[in-house]
Amino acid sequence: MTITTIGLDLAKNVFQVHGADAEGRPVLQRQLRRSEVRRFFANLAPCLIGMEACGGAHFWARELQTLGHEVRLMPPQYVRPYVKRNKNDSADAAAICEAMTRPTMRFVPVKSPEQQALLALHRMRELLVRQRSMLISAVRAHFAESGLVAGQGVRNVSRLVAILDEAGDPRLPDLAREALSALVANSAISRIAFMRSNTGS
Repeated sequence: MTITTIGLDLAKNVFQVHGADAEGRPVLQRQLRRSEVRRFFANLAPCLIGMEACGGAHFWARELQTLGHEVRLMPPQYVRPYVKRNKNDSADAAAICEAMTRPTMRFVPVKSPEQQALLALHRMRELLVRQRSMLISAVRAHFAESGLVAGQGVRNVSRLVAILDEAGDPRLPDLAREALSALVANSAISRIAFMRSNTGS
């Protein structure tokens, strides 16, 4: 049995392997637990391995490359048309194995750990920016309920937030002051400023 191509369907715990020979005939179908993956491929002659570019794919691509295998990552939407029967792990692995041999297939470059870390940093910053926008809108709306209005933007909202420290201000009920103080205490503004300084933006 000579395996030339393998479609590997990734999952949280159990991975599905579909191997084919040089003629494209199926010669291997097997499930692997996460702890078994590296050992299995370490004992396999170097071959071409395809995976969908999903969560964890870049990590496993690097791991398999260190074992001497050639790895190709594909966008999931490009693999979907090759699923021939009801969608399940086995069918997905077979579709991956077939799709990666197509001459028109587009592949995703394998990212290095540094590239993935930088991408994660940018995604975290985008998330915090969205959270900050939601927080600002919520703070402005709650203050407006008490007749305290400020323009849009962090600078204007900071004037409203300053009222929270003025315990004797009768315009804001104590219960509202307590609730808004808890909301502002969880603000992501300082973390966003930190990320902006570290990314140079």
